[in-house]
Amino acid sequence: MDKATQTMIENLHKNTGKTLAQWIDIVKAQNFAKHGEIVKYLKEQHKFTHGFANLVAHKAKETDAGSVKNQDDLITKQYKGKEHFKPIYDKLISEIQSFGNDIEIAPKNAYVSLRRKKQFATLNPATKNRFEIGINLKGQEPKGKLEPEKPNAMCSHKMNLTNIKDIDKEVIDWIKTAYENAG
Repeated sequence: MDKATQTMIENLHKNTGKTLAQWIDIVKAQNFAKHGEIVKYLKEQHKFTHGFANLVAHKAKETDAGSVKNQDDLITKQYKGKEHFKPIYDKLISEIQSFGNDIEIAPKNAYVSLRRKKQFATLNPATKNRFEIGINLKGQEPKGKLEPEKPNAMCSHKMNLTNIKDIDKEVIDWIKTAYENAG
């Protein structure tokens, strides 16, 4: 288990008085079918932040990178039916890895988390028509391709792409700024 996840698990216990295992038991007792239902429940009924709710949901559904034996399977699954977005992912990963050798690429069930000391971006083939880059740039005014994200989302901003030509200097510069801020 990576250090960031371990720290989150420890903070979950400190902040709520319950262990991750206890929270997993609580959400499993609710018989939720979907990840989003667990997140909504924890945020609305137990006042979780999105990050903690997402952690518990992933662990309860065993869809986090730590629960999967082969992380490549998660990426393959993300692009099923959205294969036309895989070149966008590949190009972004190639560019992002040039920022430094301290980047953790952590595939999840529906997206890939990019972390340094903390998460700085997510890569997500959101729909068949939209590839979404989540960016953590708290306090940054949205401008250009950088749009605000919903309140309490895991990222503060997002950028939407539709094809590989949308990856330009602006997109890479925003991701690099988030990377630098996460160090």
